[in-house]
Amino acid sequence: MTLARRDRPILAAVVFAVLLAQVLLYPGVPDLVAAVGATTALDASMWFLAAEFAAFVVCAGLWGAVSDTAGRRVPFVVAGALGGAVGYFALALLPAALSLSFPAVLAIRVLQGATTIGAFSLSMTMLMDLEGGHGKNMGAAGIAIGLGTAVGAPLGGQLYGFGPFVPLYAAGGLLVCAAGLALLIPDRAPADGASSDRRGRVSRALATLSDRPSLGIPYAFGFLDRFTAGFFALVGTVYFREAFGLDAAATGLMLGLFFGPFALLQYPFGVLSDRIGRAIPIAAGSALYGLAVVGVGLSPTVEIAGGAMVLVGVIGALMAPATMALVTDLADDSARGTAMAGFNVFGSLGFLAGILVGGTVADEFGFLAAFLVAGALETAIALVSIPAFFRIDTGGASVFGG
Repeated sequence: MTLARRDRPILAAVVFAVLLAQVLLYPGVPDLVAAVGATTALDASMWFLAAEFAAFVVCAGLWGAVSDTAGRRVPFVVAGALGGAVGYFALALLPAALSLSFPAVLAIRVLQGATTIGAFSLSMTMLMDLEGGHGKNMGAAGIAIGLGTAVGAPLGGQLYGFGPFVPLYAAGGLLVCAAGLALLIPDRAPADGASSDRRGRVSRALATLSDRPSLGIPYAFGFLDRFTAGFFALVGTVYFREAFGLDAAATGLMLGLFFGPFALLQYPFGVLSDRIGRAIPIAAGSALYGLAVVGVGLSPTVEIAGGAMVLVGVIGALMAPATMALVTDLADDSARGTAMAGFNVFGSLGFLAGILVGGTVADEFGFLAAFLVAGALETAIALVSIPAFFRIDTGGASVFGG
């Protein structure tokens, strides 16, 4: 248990570094896409963000299945982090050096996302492998995610003041650090299959969702949680700049009002879910999430909008660690990598949907319509998912009580 307590913050630091690198780009993404050759702001920003998360969706399950099959996590976390670092450096250097078109830049962005998701998803899986309480471990993951996004938004806004490519160099450096930290952690992945049985283990890993259909419930709530993050990464960024006249630095601070409480409250809320079960935090949070998002879009002043962003962050912090812990509760030990990869696939789909739905509606009908559609979609998903959640076959998991 002493080793687990030592390794938990190191793994959380890996997750933090990956998320910090990712979010550094958000506050000034319109400036970044313009610097690499795009001729539009909202549309180009939408595709730049969507390219990464499309790669997340496609590749998260592959990383998880390979890790479960090999019975190893660390080499894949290191490979994913270093690959992501190369991708960030390439985005900073190659467009100007090779006079790349914007579609070629998006191709590099896809490759960067395909490798980065390996470091992110499998470092979270390594937290699942630890002892000490699923809520506590996922609370550590949640606070790392939240702190990465909370620090990344305002810090990225400041870095853009030195140039549009500076956040890319910082992101690459952070992923190199993440690779180094991962080497300090021993592998705890279940290794119950002999090498001759690897093919069977891949099949068992990929069959996790069909074997455990109840995993679809936390996946749905993970989609909901990341939808909001994707929506604010694009629509929120452009909205705050256009509606209130904020620059990249001030926009980063506004995003930080959401990600700050989202970060600071995840660990205590995760511990709470170990004590009272997952049902209350997830059900209560999902019932209010969409309404809080709409409140941001209806805010008449930047101060009220900032207060609404804080509320969205608190509600998200209530839901997120309980949702991730529920994945751990329900997954078989030998398929944790695939189970968490599935969660990240649905989360990435949510982020992608937040970008594409929000960006498309905002472009066609305006920002208020985008906020209303986002809030209505989140509420609809919650209403459909909550009844199924209360009928869940827990298999002994601590869903309704500590």
